[in-house]
Amino acid sequence: MTRSARRRWSRDLNSEVDGIAFGATGPVVLHGYDPPAGGKWFDSVIPGKVGAFDRQSGEPLWTSPCEVGYGRGFGAGLGEQGELVILGPSGSGHRIARMSMLTGEVLGVAPTAEFDSAIVDPDLCVCVSAKRVTAFLTTPMAECWSFHREGQRYHLVARVGDRVFVVFSYQGKKGQGVLVLDAHTGRYGGELVEPKQPVVHAIGAANGQLALLVEDIEAILPEDLGRQMALERLLAEDPDSPESPPEEGGGGLVVLDPTAAPGGAPRWFQRLAADAVEGSMVLDSGKLYTASGALLSVRDGLTGRLLGELAVPGLDESVAWGIRQGAFLLAEETRASVFEIPD
Repeated sequence: MTRSARRRWSRDLNSEVDGIAFGATGPVVLHGYDPPAGGKWFDSVIPGKVGAFDRQSGEPLWTSPCEVGYGRGFGAGLGEQGELVILGPSGSGHRIARMSMLTGEVLGVAPTAEFDSAIVDPDLCVCVSAKRVTAFLTTPMAECWSFHREGQRYHLVARVGDRVFVVFSYQGKKGQGVLVLDAHTGRYGGELVEPKQPVVHAIGAANGQLALLVEDIEAILPEDLGRQMALERLLAEDPDSPESPPEEGGGGLVVLDPTAAPGGAPRWFQRLAADAVEGSMVLDSGKLYTASGALLSVRDGLTGRLLGELAVPGLDESVAWGIRQGAFLLAEETRASVFEIPD
């Protein structure tokens, strides 16, 4: 049965939002920018601003200009001391900035290489561009390792403990896979998933879980399991023709053991409708959340069992969303809301 998520608060904003950050407790943070009259800028980097809001009431706590603005690449999270950490473009190249979560005071700024996406953990920030994966120590804002191999391209990144997982492909080839790097040294640890996927739409990690939204679920399974799944799908579609070759498989959700050797069976997998495969997902507190339009599906992270579905107003128009300890932060273009997610 689908239920409606209970809204804790919602606030219309004068700025346009492009990113969010919040932890298990404390305020929620919105990163955005003020569009100019006529929508034209002098430059490709739009000046940023940051605002913090009370988690329970939505009351604004502070706003501050931010050297990191809107443009190519963005990442945000909390540092080792609970400070806000933001990475992205600025008027002087890409930068990492640290700010006080209590006041918005700038604690430090340092340059980074250009990147397309980034994750921020308390101890480590990992940035991905097409040609390189780079890691920075969060608090000192210092580069600690960089990885690239000739002929490879990098797309998305996630982290589980001492391992970093990067969605990659080879130049001139269409397949995508997942490679493993040591989180502390950047040392190459092999391919967890061979580059056979047409597209890996999303990768997420939390609590020892690694989840993928993939275009072809059968291609990521061990060969015998993939054949069995293809046959089951064929029989379901045309039970009178069991000998006919299966057509191209559909996409789905796959949860892997992040400590397993390459080529092993996933912990669990689930075929999804096409609009859900192309959506987004979040792992938090042992649950896996997938968004499809305005519908949020909740699954047990260990077994894949569907726990329920929630209708979340504005989710289909969201710029960013996240879940921490039962609080669902949703950012639309000029509106922010927090909903309650039941246990």
